[in-house]
Amino acid sequence: MLIVNSFASSVTARNTVVVQRRLSEGVRETPSEVVRNTRRHEVEVVETNRRGHATRFAHDAARRGVDVVIGYGGDGTLNEVATGIAGSDTALGVLPGGSTNVFARTLGMPNDPVEAVEHLVRGIDAEDFRPIGLGQVNGRYFCFHTGIGFDAAVVQHVERHGSLKRWLGHPLFIYAGLSTWARGYDRKRPHFSLSGDGGNDLDNGYFTIVLNTNPYTYLGNRPLDLSPHAGLEQGLVAITFTTMRARAILTSLAGALKGGGVQPAPHLDIRTDVGALTVTHDEPFPYQLDGDALGETTRLDITHVPDAVRLVFPSSG
Repeated sequence: MLIVNSFASSVTARNTVVVQRRLSEGVRETPSEVVRNTRRHEVEVVETNRRGHATRFAHDAARRGVDVVIGYGGDGTLNEVATGIAGSDTALGVLPGGSTNVFARTLGMPNDPVEAVEHLVRGIDAEDFRPIGLGQVNGRYFCFHTGIGFDAAVVQHVERHGSLKRWLGHPLFIYAGLSTWARGYDRKRPHFSLSGDGGNDLDNGYFTIVLNTNPYTYLGNRPLDLSPHAGLEQGLVAITFTTMRARAILTSLAGALKGGGVQPAPHLDIRTDVGALTVTHDEPFPYQLDGDALGETTRLDITHVPDAVRLVFPSSG
């Protein structure tokens, strides 16, 4: 099953036709680099039109025993598909269709869906389906990260201008970040407390990034590398900023752009190989999963779920 979010920034009617055809052909390359049709796959195509739609499609496909369900859209679409098939024998396929496509690029896929489908088809033909761990927040899975506090407030701001996201992409995120910093987020008082694996209880959290993979995101073609300890076969990594001082935050993020992850600092709480965390506060705080803002809450229970889903590992040949 190919689940398509036709509103995603890189999804077009033409690309969808090309992707469907290549998936159905099941191509392989011979040693002479001549592409031959060695097998054919039945591909069912469905389109989403509202939030949660991809999860329902994916869950139904898994219930019916579909071999592979592919999320073709942005990272939010992929998140919904993963949530729908987690715990089943159905494998998860990834095709980039959004503006950033963090998870697909983390797997080494090209950012263009027509190029990426070749990598995916090779993985499907080779039946390279391997279990991976996912994070889970209040019962919902995430593939690569969860943002709590300031990070989530920026994503909320972007989604309030969702009609512009397809066309503006990264400039919209930059604008949202600056606007949220200036007048959309309280930078004087902590927003939550954090407790769990990897460190002492913390009561002065301003924002936290919980990583299932690394990098956290991409700025154009440059990865924002927060921790080399995050990976699909390891526990989660949680990085919490205990200040909103601009210099401290920018220094840490500038270091992340150079590679190697953020470095230990007095304003950072860094936890690796995390199995469980709890985030609470008397007043609601915002959170997002895989770039999808989910509103505000007063409590998050975060866990790492090993072997949560079988992933189709793409191959470059």
